[in-house]
Amino acid sequence: MTPITVLLAEDHAVVREGLRALLAIERDIVVVGEAGNGRQAVQRSKALRPAVVVMDIAMPLLNGLEAARQILKALPETKILVLSAHGDDEYVEQVIALGALGYLVKQTSALVLAKAIREVHKGNTYFSPAISKRLTERRESTIHGASGRRRKQDVRLTSREVEILQLIAEGKANKQTAAELGISIKTVEKHRQALMGKLGIHDTAGLTRYALAAGIIEGGVRFTIE
Repeated sequence: MTPITVLLAEDHAVVREGLRALLAIERDIVVVGEAGNGRQAVQRSKALRPAVVVMDIAMPLLNGLEAARQILKALPETKILVLSAHGDDEYVEQVIALGALGYLVKQTSALVLAKAIREVHKGNTYFSPAISKRLTERRESTIHGASGRRRKQDVRLTSREVEILQLIAEGKANKQTAAELGISIKTVEKHRQALMGKLGIHDTAGLTRYALAAGIIEGGVRFTIE
């Protein structure tokens, strides 16, 4: 039996270690790599080509949603299973829209996590029971016209714009952003202007608030120890 190869993308080392230990007892699942931020998740997925990526959403440098989008674009055969502390509908909708097959909240048991990995590996969808229930109710509500109101039109940002928006919201200056992405400061400024134009937001505080509301970054303060 060929084991299901898994990459763990999670910014907290102790959580990664716990997940690795829990999955080690599953004979048909093997963890082949770990990533501590979204950019590492993309790089290591391309290098290791895991069958399934277990992905947190709130991660530094590149959030899990954008990392998943880039992984699926580069490796369409890889399956994404989101494991998040947040079970909000906004996050779930974004995950479904980008092509991930599963969404679990972190209160999930190890047994359910292993089952979800096997299901998404087979190409099936798998959601935490509460999320699955809400999705079913919403689908039925839509069928019966109760949710027929016109949705607010989404703003479409490019992958690069989302990356730059996250780095702006994390407090990175243009010079730091340029170094992080390997592009020129002039290009960063160009993307920043495009962002502001699309969003109708013209200051850093406003962009940060938008990133928080859109789930691109998580609330709270991050400290970096050098």
